[in-house]
Amino acid sequence: MRKALRWAGISLGAIVVLLLVAAAVIFVLSEMALRKEHRAAAETLPAPTAAQLADAPRQARIQGCFSCHGDKLQGKVMFDAPGVARVVAPNLTALAASASDQQLAAAIRQGIGHDGRALFVMPSPMYSRLDPGEVAALIAWLRSQKHVAGMSDRPRFGPLGRFGLATGRFRSAPEEVERFRAEVPIDLGPAHADGRRLAASVCSECHGPALFGQRMGGGEEPPDLSVSAGYDLAQFTTLMRTGQTPSGKKLGLMEFVARNDLKHLTNAEIDALHAYLAARAKRLGS
Repeated sequence: MRKALRWAGISLGAIVVLLLVAAAVIFVLSEMALRKEHRAAAETLPAPTAAQLADAPRQARIQGCFSCHGDKLQGKVMFDAPGVARVVAPNLTALAASASDQQLAAAIRQGIGHDGRALFVMPSPMYSRLDPGEVAALIAWLRSQKHVAGMSDRPRFGPLGRFGLATGRFRSAPEEVERFRAEVPIDLGPAHADGRRLAASVCSECHGPALFGQRMGGGEEPPDLSVSAGYDLAQFTTLMRTGQTPSGKKLGLMEFVARNDLKHLTNAEIDALHAYLAARAKRLGS
């Protein structure tokens, strides 16, 4: 009996040691991911046109600036799951007062903060597809906004979040930017160039870099956008404005994005997007 208990104690001790070593390795690897410094590429920011400047407030709505950063851009908690992570979308009015145009552009298009560290949850992969003039106009618009008090905490990761960082399951914005450069929506020629650009810069955050769908957190699985072929233009317009199917079914995240962001698309933009997605589905044989 004593011998059995002795070996049980040794085995339990070994397991505890292994768990402690694994925890230490996960912590170190996750810290390396969080502390890694990224060198931002120089951004070419042309002077925005008068039309781009006039359209910047609407673009800010479409791109979700207010949905993520708050109705006054004051910053808000974007993700908070115990044991996983707490991520805050920072106060943009404060950033505009302290960061250069190059730093703001790198945060928008490359997912790199002004301190050189990677951003998380920031949809830079999708924004990397914006026209440089559009980005310059957004920065000019941002600088025109009134400074307000708010929050700008760095992300905090719990044990599960650190495991995700260490194993590559949770990817930073710069890492995702690289994936979005490698995977792009199919090119269907000049006739569908506007629709393709919209799909690439508006739909890809949820539906994946090439629009083939992807699994997201919270049980959301936005589908391959070939499903759009099943909607006529009127039905598709309703979907983009309300996030509801023709039968009235609410589509979770899509409903939130449609009612807050996508509703600001013009009818012409929705028409172009629908035409591209329908042609894409036909090309793919869906």
